[in-house]
Amino acid sequence: MAYVLDYNRDKSFIHKHMKSNRKIALVTGGAKRIGQAICKRLHEAGIDLMIHYRHSASEAKELQKSLNQIRKNSASIIQADLLNTNVLPSLIQETINVYGKLDILINNASSYYPTEIGKMNEKNWNDLIGSNLKAPLFLSQLAADELIKTKGCIINITDTHIDKPKKNYIIYSVAKSGLTTLTKSLAQELSPDVRVNAVAPGPVQWPEDNEEFNDIYKQRVISQTLLKKMGTPEDVAMAVEFLVLYAPFITGHILAVDGGRSIAL
Repeated sequence: MAYVLDYNRDKSFIHKHMKSNRKIALVTGGAKRIGQAICKRLHEAGIDLMIHYRHSASEAKELQKSLNQIRKNSASIIQADLLNTNVLPSLIQETINVYGKLDILINNASSYYPTEIGKMNEKNWNDLIGSNLKAPLFLSQLAADELIKTKGCIINITDTHIDKPKKNYIIYSVAKSGLTTLTKSLAQELSPDVRVNAVAPGPVQWPEDNEEFNDIYKQRVISQTLLKKMGTPEDVAMAVEFLVLYAPFITGHILAVDGGRSIAL
């Protein structure tokens, strides 16, 4: 695990930070792709960050460095495998140790790959359910008391394929469908103190190392959007920013960011 601040060394800064109005966000899977865009957008809005990563150490360190050059001591990083529930408390506790509080939890980390009938196994189940549903559930539970104190919020990143699951992605679809229900359930459980919403991206960034997503497939997906174009990770980040900072009367909502594809199919 790596942090910008050492708690014992920098107590004076931490205590000063606790007295400020600056909001603190923990973003899982924040080192690259959509997670990185979310981190940059929230940081630009004045929010300080604890950026979680699993394997993307170099990307996390580079992002941390660039954000701290913009605003000193505004970004920290923490490594953890979210499939290991024993380490989840450390993400919440270290965020509080470094910054003194937690206002925002962004459950962004995700695994994504096909699981066809006859080929899926328990390892696939544990991985896809673990990253997309189990970790968000238990992280939210661990963060709940602190978020109640700060009148904070939770944002989950789900998927627009929930109502019309994509063929050969059974376990992923089950996991993201569960995350959608979890969002609405948490909104009920944590009201009135904590708002819980989700952003459901559509075609905003192609998966890495997936042969299915060739040029023909990509053009077909884009043609199925009402806006006839590809979105960007920044579109998702702007939706997250809206729900975090500009939606005080919205909770239990799933905001689709898909160019209208979910209603065009």
